[in-house]
Amino acid sequence: MTDCERTELSETARRMRVHIIRMISRAASGHPGGSLSAVEILATLYFREMRIDPLRPDLPDRDRFVLSKGHAAPVLYAALAERGYFPLEALETLRQAGSSLQGHPHRLDTPGVEASTGSLGQGLSMASGMAMGLRLRPVGSAARVFALIGDGESQEGQIWEAAMTAGFHRLANLCVFLDYNDLQIDGRVSAIKDIAPLRDKWQSFRWRVEEIDGHDFDQIAGALAAFNGEQEKPTMVIARTVKGKGVSFMENNVNFHGQAPSAQETATALAELGHGR
Repeated sequence: MTDCERTELSETARRMRVHIIRMISRAASGHPGGSLSAVEILATLYFREMRIDPLRPDLPDRDRFVLSKGHAAPVLYAALAERGYFPLEALETLRQAGSSLQGHPHRLDTPGVEASTGSLGQGLSMASGMAMGLRLRPVGSAARVFALIGDGESQEGQIWEAAMTAGFHRLANLCVFLDYNDLQIDGRVSAIKDIAPLRDKWQSFRWRVEEIDGHDFDQIAGALAAFNGEQEKPTMVIARTVKGKGVSFMENNVNFHGQAPSAQETATALAELGHGR
């Protein structure tokens, strides 16, 4: 990755964080912590990696993205708006009656959304089905499927059923990021139902596994390059992240899993992110 690319992605990530704070504050509802932790991953996917065209969102050979942890919809909406799927002004309508930006992604309402998610544990099954369907086309497809799952939802059995299916069918066109911030709604993942050892588990399900810093653009890009060279297995990228990343009082603070910031907290957060009220 060049210095220019890194600088551009960093600025995109900053703007995405501003959008996340502003839209959740305006709605007085939403999930800032797990949205902020995934910013660098989505910025890299939508602005460097994925083959997509906002002017042709239904392009047959487009890459797909599935946000399994659907409560982090603000980070997806921020990426889609910045990428040009809909106007930035639409972000101000998050969770409002009649808005296309629901609290969880809705495929039929929002341009660029590939899967309606929200009930945790289901997104990996959807992504695996998409990957399998693309491979089963009569002439195949060069399209790839990316997904983001949470560490809390990785306590659910359906995640591991989908993991077994994808590994068995050798879905090498599937790349999944695990947002491993070690916080869920009621505390530390490691204290509530520890999901470790993750590398051993995913490898046992026949996946290729990478472990990275989920806020480091170079490491994210490196993991994606390795995925693109894989021919036999689906790829799992275990991304160590910080819940609430970028806003000092939200970082590693479980209270901001699903709590909107107050007016004063919003002003403080936006100031930290280099954006006026």
